[in-house]
Amino acid sequence: MTSTARAGTARRSSVRGRLVTACAGRPPLLMYHAVGTVAEDPFDLYVTPQRFAEQMAALAALGLRGVSMAELGDAAARGSTAGLVGITFDDGYHEVLTHALPELRRHGFGATFYAVTGLLGGVNAWDPPPRRELMTADDLRMLAGEGYEIGSHTVTHARLAGCDPAVLRREVSASRRALADLLGKPPRTFCYPYGSVDGAAVRAVREAGYAYACAVNRAPGLADTYARPRVGVTDRDFGARLAAKLFLRGR
Repeated sequence: MTSTARAGTARRSSVRGRLVTACAGRPPLLMYHAVGTVAEDPFDLYVTPQRFAEQMAALAALGLRGVSMAELGDAAARGSTAGLVGITFDDGYHEVLTHALPELRRHGFGATFYAVTGLLGGVNAWDPPPRRELMTADDLRMLAGEGYEIGSHTVTHARLAGCDPAVLRREVSASRRALADLLGKPPRTFCYPYGSVDGAAVRAVREAGYAYACAVNRAPGLADTYARPRVGVTDRDFGARLAAKLFLRGR
């Protein structure tokens, strides 16, 4: 392909992406957990590698560019989110490195990986079995070195709505300090485990110094800056179903 042809393709892709976000009313923010193939998935957290590759290819075909939560928030503050789609991964499952990271690289997409700082290199102790391996501190350093955003997902994956004030402050602030020590700079974004958020949790996140935070569902009475709803993506989402989520649930 000539440079002229590549430029034309890029322009057409950009136009498609702008149309998608214009129709959706806001740039979608996608929520993933794990990517891999497992025999048991009781909480519907896994997307198979093949499906994830199809989903990323679909985003690219729509002219969308995958970005981190922080980049999406900054773009929204500037009023320039056209053609962007936020991509987030909760919990820090190790399989994401094997099965999702190559696809993100392939398309030049950014993303945010939310880590539970008290369990790095451990397992998802907050859930009943089966246990899954979590990323290590070195894994997070590698991702950050490639330009991916690492965000906080608390110290222990605690439910924060209605939480004891002292526990709330520790979960929010200590996780930020841990990532700052690990990566050399504090994380800019926070993710509420289970989407469990209330006014006290938002205040704690804001006071700890985070710029943005994401939940799961829309939280009535709470500003999107610190409780941004997301579009949950599953292995069943492809074709028209994926498009419907992008256009409708991204609103």
